[in-house]
Amino acid sequence: MEPFKNLINTDTVNSAGLHLQRAWPAFNRRVFEAQASQGLEDLEFKARAMRLADALEATLPPDFDAACAVLEASLAPPMALDAVGEPINLASGRGDAALRGLSGWVLWSAGEFVARRGLDHVPRALACLHAITQRFTAEFAIRPFIQQAPQVTLSTLAAWVNDPSAHVRRLVSEGSRPRLPWGLRLQALVLDPSPTLPLLRALQDDESAYVRRSVANHLNDIAKDHPDLVARWVSEHLQGASADRTALLRHASRSLIKQGHGPTLSAWGLGQGLQGQASMALSRHRVAVGENIDLSVSLVADAPAAQNMVIDYAVHHVRANGSLSPKVFKGWKLTLDAGETRTLQKRHSLRPVTTRRLYPGLHQIDLLINGQVCASAEFELLPETPT
Repeated sequence: MEPFKNLINTDTVNSAGLHLQRAWPAFNRRVFEAQASQGLEDLEFKARAMRLADALEATLPPDFDAACAVLEASLAPPMALDAVGEPINLASGRGDAALRGLSGWVLWSAGEFVARRGLDHVPRALACLHAITQRFTAEFAIRPFIQQAPQVTLSTLAAWVNDPSAHVRRLVSEGSRPRLPWGLRLQALVLDPSPTLPLLRALQDDESAYVRRSVANHLNDIAKDHPDLVARWVSEHLQGASADRTALLRHASRSLIKQGHGPTLSAWGLGQGLQGQASMALSRHRVAVGENIDLSVSLVADAPAAQNMVIDYAVHHVRANGSLSPKVFKGWKLTLDAGETRTLQKRHSLRPVTTRRLYPGLHQIDLLINGQVCASAEFELLPETPT
């Protein structure tokens, strides 16, 4: 599999030089390509994007308005959307789009240039990001403007909720997420997310699934710091919700449901734990790193009516210092009828992943039904067997 960092490479640089010179014949393509390519192979992905941004700063016109005009004239046509408003391509910047102008990951560098040079020219900078986001995304580049010029930027975002482009409407939500992965943390919005709530309210029923998914992720960000606020949002906006809005609210609630947050579970009609008995058995009690373990869950209902349940399980992993750290995994969503007995099976992988190292030791698994621990079991994790 090709390394992710190769999405920005010398071909990216040469294509950018071609289109920038097409847009501005006086552009010093030779200097740009030499500076942008210098040591590129030794750099990781983000460093490559910043290297291209440095080269843009060195070669675009010193007048910011003129520089933005060059960038805008060099862009490919906007990314097309499918019938439900999803981007048809992944903005790779390769293929036919790359022949028609700048698109894809090179525009992270263009957005970085706008963020570096545009803070004294906010309206012009935002207009340029409006164009860039339709060919890639400007979700990273707009964040310094929200942080340093919140009044004018949030006012602009409020106008963009009605923009004809789904890419722009998505930027309203995605660019203002408090904890956007890879992006500058917007600490003021972490502490007080109220400035973005009117934006999310305006977009949660957007016709584009691309936009609605961003709104869900934005609400999930807010839930990390203000869980009760999101629980109230879900409770309020579930009333008379369409299927699309219901799906959005469920995705926005996903972390809180896994955590067993009581108000959120109540909003979804999952406020009660199991009325009945639950047990959990493991396929074995000694398992090595890299292997699998099977869970068998038995449920017996003794309630007079059907019960709606979200059933997850938490694995308490041993850390390097010997302490335990729980990680919740998705299980089942089901309705258990009155008097029903049901058995559920799940295979859990103990293969190492990049985000979590596995350490040998005694591990505990808790069965969570509507956020409440209903059964537990233990297994000993052994070191990986040498091959």
